[in-house]
Amino acid sequence: MRHMITFARTVVVVLWFSVLVASQQNKDMTYDERTQVNSALNQISKDVVKHYYDPKLHGVDWDTKVEQTREKVKEEKSLNMAMAHVAALLDSLNDSHTFLIPPRRPYVLDHGWDVKMIGDKCYVTRVRPGGDAETHGVKPGDQLIAINGYRLGRENLWKIEYAFNTLRPLPQLTLTLRSPEGTERKTMLEAKFRKRGGLKDLDNYDTIQDLMMEEENWSNEQRVRILEFGNELTIAKLKSFQFDEGGANKLISIARKRKALILDLRENPGGSVEILKLVLGGLFDHDVTLGDRVARDNTKPLVAKTNHHPFDGKVIVLIDSKSASASELLARVVQLEKRGTVIGDRSSGSVMESRVYGYQVGMGVVTFYGASITDANLLMTDGVSLERQGVMPDEILLPTAVDLAAGRDPVLAHAAELAGVKLTPEDAGKLFPYLWPPE
Repeated sequence: MRHMITFARTVVVVLWFSVLVASQQNKDMTYDERTQVNSALNQISKDVVKHYYDPKLHGVDWDTKVEQTREKVKEEKSLNMAMAHVAALLDSLNDSHTFLIPPRRPYVLDHGWDVKMIGDKCYVTRVRPGGDAETHGVKPGDQLIAINGYRLGRENLWKIEYAFNTLRPLPQLTLTLRSPEGTERKTMLEAKFRKRGGLKDLDNYDTIQDLMMEEENWSNEQRVRILEFGNELTIAKLKSFQFDEGGANKLISIARKRKALILDLRENPGGSVEILKLVLGGLFDHDVTLGDRVARDNTKPLVAKTNHHPFDGKVIVLIDSKSASASELLARVVQLEKRGTVIGDRSSGSVMESRVYGYQVGMGVVTFYGASITDANLLMTDGVSLERQGVMPDEILLPTAVDLAAGRDPVLAHAAELAGVKLTPEDAGKLFPYLWPPE
């Protein structure tokens, strides 16, 4: 399996799952289902011991935790809750890149909206035209206070999204919202069902990428989008680091023709280590050390080799609360090497390196599932890990609720101004229109 530095929403604690399923009927597990859960528990727990980067597991008494989980599964009647116990076991390591990948459902629930943390508040950032969110009056710029009664913050938004979208997709969500004018209200969303393609083999790398990056990779056009402004500026929107070497070289080649480069890494969840190094290598006229890769058996420097024809102009990097892993590393290297300016919001703090392991249970009808297991920590050249900390921008600049409602992008507009290009927040907000997955 190739290495990835990619943030995926990690696991929620069992208490939350008990609330999630309390209002719904659950059939008692069959003997075969219980056997399958125990098989999953056995395989995953052994692979954690074998592959996790810290052989001491952060001091967690793993054997005891596994036995406690086994007892909970033994007493559990619900299949969903039994798998939740396995998920919670992995969550006990408190690691952004070690988590359960449950069996993929043949559908995706689409509520027709996107949200993210901006500063210490959660906002609706976009609404699908004609979707249920729009039908119920949900608008960009609405502050999302709570989902199904759970109040939202930086520490739990990703957990709630993982629970409601991945582990236990709910067709209905009850929202508590506050408009830009300050009016608070509640509404309920009904999800649309979007069918998925057939599942291949969980040992196949491309299938793993489909599972973990599905919403990011549905269109190549969302990965790298480049705009040029005369001789002054190149703006590159990197949706992820899941493009190829040719894409990285093309990006730097275009950038070399202009005086400044804005790398927009907002909402970029990370991706390939090798592509990250290629992009960084195109920004420096010398080899640059990202930091030390600390694995269970060794510690080695992670180095980006210069491509010998780098871009030597001004570099501006944009990040936000959804910038994770590889995008965080790039932003922090630019800071530490004093190569450019980082603008925006504090990043997610999800910076480890992991491998995904695929499993299957059952005979005849086979169920595929997986687990992401961290096999390396990354310490920056200042000796600090970004895990749970994130990157603090050189200049904190956040869109307001009114900006979101009006479709304005003051962050990109300000970055362009620093690069010598006049761009209004209104015009900046139209440069990279969001492409919704097909229904």
